[in-house]
Amino acid sequence: MYINTLHITSKLFKSIPLGFILTTLHKHCLFLTLLFIWAIPQTSASQEKKPKVALVLSGGGAKGLAHIPTLQMLDSLGIVPDLVVGNSMGSIVGALYAMGYSGDSIATIAKQARWDDLIGGGVSLGDVSAEEKFEFKRYLVEFNWADGNLKLGNFLLNDQNLRDFISSLTYPVYNMNNFDNLAIPFRAVATDIVNGKEVILDKGSLGFAMRASMSIPGVFSPVRYNGTLLVDGGLMNNFPVDIAKDMGADIIIGSDVGGGMATKEKLNSFTSLMFQAGMMTSNLKNPQNRALCDILIDHTPNLTFSTADFLRSNVIYEEGKIAVQQNLKSLTALSERLKNYEQRPHQLPVVEKQLSLDTIIYHGISENNLALVRARTNIKAHTPYRITDIMEGVNRAMGTTIFSQITYNPVIIGDTLQLHLNGIERSQHQVKGSLHYDGDNGVGLILNYTGRNIIGNASRSLLTIDIADQPKFRVQHQKNFGRDRDWWWRTEAFGQKLKQKVFISGEYADDIRYRYFAFDNQLNRNLSSLRSYIGVGLKFHNTSLKPTIDPQIKENVFLINKYKNSDTEVYTHYRYNSMNEVFFATQGAIFKGFLGRSLQNKLKITYTDIMTPTVDGATNDYTRIGVDYEKRFPLSSGSTAIIGASGHFIFEDALKNTDHSFSDLGLNSKYFLGGISNNPKNGNFIFPGLHQGELSVSQFTKLKLGLQLNAINKLYITPHLDIASVGFGRFNEYLEDAFISKGNWPDSTQPSILMSAGTTFSYNSILGPINFDVSWVNSTDKVRFFIGIGYQFNASD
Repeated sequence: MYINTLHITSKLFKSIPLGFILTTLHKHCLFLTLLFIWAIPQTSASQEKKPKVALVLSGGGAKGLAHIPTLQMLDSLGIVPDLVVGNSMGSIVGALYAMGYSGDSIATIAKQARWDDLIGGGVSLGDVSAEEKFEFKRYLVEFNWADGNLKLGNFLLNDQNLRDFISSLTYPVYNMNNFDNLAIPFRAVATDIVNGKEVILDKGSLGFAMRASMSIPGVFSPVRYNGTLLVDGGLMNNFPVDIAKDMGADIIIGSDVGGGMATKEKLNSFTSLMFQAGMMTSNLKNPQNRALCDILIDHTPNLTFSTADFLRSNVIYEEGKIAVQQNLKSLTALSERLKNYEQRPHQLPVVEKQLSLDTIIYHGISENNLALVRARTNIKAHTPYRITDIMEGVNRAMGTTIFSQITYNPVIIGDTLQLHLNGIERSQHQVKGSLHYDGDNGVGLILNYTGRNIIGNASRSLLTIDIADQPKFRVQHQKNFGRDRDWWWRTEAFGQKLKQKVFISGEYADDIRYRYFAFDNQLNRNLSSLRSYIGVGLKFHNTSLKPTIDPQIKENVFLINKYKNSDTEVYTHYRYNSMNEVFFATQGAIFKGFLGRSLQNKLKITYTDIMTPTVDGATNDYTRIGVDYEKRFPLSSGSTAIIGASGHFIFEDALKNTDHSFSDLGLNSKYFLGGISNNPKNGNFIFPGLHQGELSVSQFTKLKLGLQLNAINKLYITPHLDIASVGFGRFNEYLEDAFISKGNWPDSTQPSILMSAGTTFSYNSILGPINFDVSWVNSTDKVRFFIGIGYQFNASD
């Protein structure tokens, strides 16, 4: 067949003129040549692979916010990286970008973030359980007693708010365990502090990777991971460009805020020396990593603030724009080059706003605390929850103060959605302490032991002593019970020994040894686990007075040898507290209500004058009623209005033949006004301009107005006005003249009007609040100065 075909073809060519054949071939060859030449570049372009573009973001704490303008510029030029690698703050910003957040949205997040709360803010008072508020943030240092050793417990910043912040932002990718499946593949860098190795995180929880990458040693607690501990990746590789190169990046855009080795002139403090030493390995590697960048955005010459200056976030963000503009030509050229290629889509995945969990799994939570955690989180299977609902439940569990941290992670296993709650419990035994000083009580050292579940599950026992010239102690045991652990009982013994100053007509007259002891038992139920409770109690309390100098040597103003007054009282009370902070709160309210009835009381007085008979018996019985209210609300970002009102009244029974007058001789259950800080003895109330406990009354109403001004960072100025109507006798006598005062205390025992005006200057120091108050009181017509430093021994409610 082949031979026959060839033969026919040869005969055909012989019949065609040669010139025609040559002309035709010439035309076709020219066409084929032109077609071939045109096709060469087209074929090359269609086969050329898009270069892999990587974005690398260094660590640098607050300075890492300077990365954000780089992201915004990439968005505006249409450059979408194929890989993002970040360390520390660079991992926070980079992970959000890799998820699909735009540069503009990340800028908005950064501007709206309350960095002072996120970085070390910890759990706010508003998230602390109602029964634990009085002990919250009351000590300078905390030690955990474990394995026979004391370990410093609170030198690290609490990162619970930061974890919540990260978890809420990463919720759209909760179901992605492989970082290659993000809008842009992502890698976070951390350091295995146990084995001294660099760790590249590419799967698992994105929020976990972000948090691990920024665990600065000595600042944040390390993160547990596969049997080891992870800390900030900056120890080994702060600007991890080499990782991007090893992953096949063709073009690398590097944004560096770290700066490498500091000069000799800048190593002028202990902090700078320690930072340089800790970052030595990383800093030595920095020049090589910078050299690997095709476009290096070097922010270091333009940044004027340090790694800790999160409160300067807006300025750092603006400074980040400078280096971006300096590299605009290179970035624009890259944008033009990449226009010939298809860019990957860059947007957040769409997920449902609510989760319906199939199961909840608890890790690291002991059997002693498990029921309490379940009750406080109140998260149940097969119930839809928003991510904010889960966060609030975790914060309620954190509010028990049992845990140093609780993390949560939704995990898809097959067809089921599991919520994993991972708790790290504080030590069962804790030792705490603080120093304090104030003008009324002098210097003191407060030591506290707190034990968890020592006597029963969901219980807390504590012993607190104040070693001072005027010592105090408290022994307390508290236990939660009931299905939801909302019932709790508390037993407490409290005692204090004071050298009470005695003032007559506003002048210092004498000293009296003052001893007070109370044994209190309460049964309470939380109406809201974080804010309010109601309860009943039975309390025995006793007051003893004795002159500081033997009356035979020097007579005292009361002409007594000894005074002793005790009462047993049954009561009901209500407490509500929604304040956001223990000190210098900017919003929230406190409301207290009290109703008590004396059951029995005793009174014994011996006088120095042998002609004055000894009093030995009881006073008439009484009923006590009291309410206290304080409201704080912000007027602006730096000012907070304070409004308060109190009313406390004693209703005495009619005198019997054997009774002594409570108004005249009773002291144990009266109210005491004075001082700028709370006395831990119940029945004491602040009234600036008077010394602590200077004024004892049977009833009073008080109005307080103040304006808390946050002048500079932790400095506060609080002008205040306090007005009180006080009574010294029976309620009906007080009521007649309560607001049309005929008396003029301290020269009269008739109902009197007191007015105090002044200003408190405060600083929220590492030692605790430092307060300096200057106030004038109308009744003494004096300007007085008071000072208080540190955490004071606190009242139990």
